[in-house]
Amino acid sequence: MRKHCARYGEKVPHDSTPAPEPVLVSLSVPVARADLVRDLVRSPSAQPRVPVLDLDLPDERIAEFLVGAAHAAPSESGFVAITNSGERAVALVAATVAALCGEDIRAALTTPDIAFLRGLGGPAIQALREILLAIETEQVDAVTEALDVLRP
Repeated sequence: MRKHCARYGEKVPHDSTPAPEPVLVSLSVPVARADLVRDLVRSPSAQPRVPVLDLDLPDERIAEFLVGAAHAAPSESGFVAITNSGERAVALVAATVAALCGEDIRAALTTPDIAFLRGLGGPAIQALREILLAIETEQVDAVTEALDVLRP
């Protein structure tokens, strides 16, 4: 079927057949990508109201703590870690993820899988941040810089 278009002075094709399927358009606001390390590092607080893990402890004790934290009831979960070592902070993130995934915590403490951590999706990052609430340190800039290796 053709209709006359006065504006163009000629016949313009018009397809009046219905579309085979509706076209879906998302009208939602884009969700910001979850960030593994944003606002994770802070200066020491006077008295945290959650358990505190000192990263100067031996790996065995840290692993035991993380097993407990990963299996705690949601209302009891969450801890703050303290360290002045950026390397130890990266190891803690890896070990906490390992604890949540049921992987080898001690191996994650000694050899963090940076590529795996960079590839974590939103739900995994959220689970980590619900357990690891903060890393407190006197060396905020240095520890934050060390954790930047975990950004995608």
